[in-house]
Amino acid sequence: MDIRHTRLLIAGLALHLGAGLAIAQDDENKRLKTATTVFEEIMDAPDKAIPGAILDKAAAVAIFPSTLKAGFIFGGHRGKGVISARNAQGEWSTPAFLTLTGGSFGLQIGAQSVDLILVIMNRRGLEKLLQNEFKIGADVSAVVGPIGRDIEASTDLTLHAEILSYSRTRGLFAGITLKGSTIRADRDANERFYGYPFGSGQLVLEGEAATPYDADAVARWRATLATHIK
Repeated sequence: MDIRHTRLLIAGLALHLGAGLAIAQDDENKRLKTATTVFEEIMDAPDKAIPGAILDKAAAVAIFPSTLKAGFIFGGHRGKGVISARNAQGEWSTPAFLTLTGGSFGLQIGAQSVDLILVIMNRRGLEKLLQNEFKIGADVSAVVGPIGRDIEASTDLTLHAEILSYSRTRGLFAGITLKGSTIRADRDANERFYGYPFGSGQLVLEGEAATPYDADAVARWRATLATHIK
């Protein structure tokens, strides 16, 4: 193979890899934008909104849009999401990317798409969630949180729960739970979106300076959280 052909091969390979990276970056960008929209829609529904008394005490929020659950007797679910936390000044961090996986056994049949929101109530719960492999129910329990803007949030929940879970469901399903689900940092997604394989803790806890693939999407996400969480 002569030099000209070698150069063409290298150029073609670079073009292919570049196109693949751009597609992957668009996937992360879509994930972030969809998570933002999910939170906006839920908070704009008075009868389904997360109470302000809950959110205003939150240390962090994680959203897994369109998490897929399916099964017949044995079930499983998988989703991809984002998380941000508040610092001491009340400012929201740049988002980090997460994955959610799990299985279940019991009376269940069907499939559904679930928008899942986890409201992390304190620093301890946040630090545990950002561990390399966080298991719901083993490391920290996720309690189903109250809904509705006009109800008074349960004192017991706000004082003692470390993570509150909320969901919006489309489709039919019965008998599935998040207990035993595993949340992991999606370092590959972080690398594609920020150009460096940041750990979730670096972005969310340490406030690491990072240049995002889409600064406008990040700004909208942070603004949406700031609008609904005081």
